[in-house]
Amino acid sequence: MKRDNSHRMYERARKFIPGGVNSPVRACKSVGTEPLFIDRAEGCKIYDADGNVFIDYVGSWGPMILGHRNPFVMDAVTRVLDRGSSFGAPTDLETRLAELIIDAMASIDMVRMVNSGTEATMSAIRLARAVTGRDTIIKFDGCYHGHADTLLVEAGSGVATLGIPGSPGVPEDVVKHTLSLPYNDGDCFKKVMESKGDRIACVIVEPIAGNMGLVPPVDGFLEALRELTEKTGSILIFDEVMTGFRVAYGGAQSLYGISPDITCLAKIIGGGLPVGAYGGRRDIMAHIAPQGPVYQAGTLSGNPLAMAAGIATLDQLKTPGIYDILENRSLRLEEGLNNVVAQSSVDALIQRVGSMLGMFFTNRQVENFNDAKTCNRGLYSDFYKGMLEEGVYLAPSQFESIFVSLAHDEDDIDQTLSAVEKVLDGMTKKDVF
Repeated sequence: MKRDNSHRMYERARKFIPGGVNSPVRACKSVGTEPLFIDRAEGCKIYDADGNVFIDYVGSWGPMILGHRNPFVMDAVTRVLDRGSSFGAPTDLETRLAELIIDAMASIDMVRMVNSGTEATMSAIRLARAVTGRDTIIKFDGCYHGHADTLLVEAGSGVATLGIPGSPGVPEDVVKHTLSLPYNDGDCFKKVMESKGDRIACVIVEPIAGNMGLVPPVDGFLEALRELTEKTGSILIFDEVMTGFRVAYGGAQSLYGISPDITCLAKIIGGGLPVGAYGGRRDIMAHIAPQGPVYQAGTLSGNPLAMAAGIATLDQLKTPGIYDILENRSLRLEEGLNNVVAQSSVDALIQRVGSMLGMFFTNRQVENFNDAKTCNRGLYSDFYKGMLEEGVYLAPSQFESIFVSLAHDEDDIDQTLSAVEKVLDGMTKKDVF
């Protein structure tokens, strides 16, 4: 596989951009290689600067559920672009996207648009603290909620990939109000809430963890969060930046029947353009300025291009039977991976919820961040590089998820499974601990 152009671009980027990338995981350090520089994409295929073609399971880290350059999304963006790219003033597009989100998620009465998932989560936490008059928040080990100071404690995703426990530049006085508990441990959460519940402003969680690899909630975990936050007057925040409109049209909350107080969204609701949002009960959202005293603002919030792309994407996802198609293709990939792994000499675990999958090189169950960290990252590095050579583009980290899109057809999945079989056959079984 040729990489000359990508290498030259990377070397040039390193002179002007820290690490040569604008988001750390993209540097591919944990898999021992250099990043590919992408030239273009179409459907489920991505093309790099050297002309290599890959079946893409990153999907811009989740938003491209319809595939790249979906004609409905492209047409919607083009029509808005003909009128302008940004106004810094209200447009009807913002209201239309808000209505679609509210119709899809029964827990949301009002929604505020922002520019990223990080903005959504940090704003939601500020709102929760203001509403409750409390300072302490609870998050869970391995759940990544963006790079705000309060949320980098035991975070997953890029922080875990680089082996960083938190981040320099975050004052101890800030994180002293953040408690990070084991994901999927309802008993631990119950004990903390029994002793500190009246001081907890909010509990924020990925209802399906996608930033330590794909880790579903165990039975009763989300129910315990809902029950005990209601009992103590704390606010329950679902970070559905990744799962919103991905695992179901109504997100993970519709899948598990849990109604959070605030929901954070991004990725799919922007159709591939920068976007974020947080929404919840009317009495909570009424505290946000200018209606209430909690200040939050953004110059490009509600950007018309992002709103148009999001509307077009959600309109397509409302098509009857669309999630059945996505489920069948994702199931085909899951079952195929399990069959290939079973016939190989390599220990690996496949976990899936909807069109999100995780592949862990381990011989044990993965229910939390500690389990995920025992997986053999060296094997994942070998697997990642082998799959690239076979024309399959995966996330360059064990702690990320695999995303299936509606653009992946049966032939793409069969080609992927053939590549997995070939790569695993070439890998030597190693100790996974």
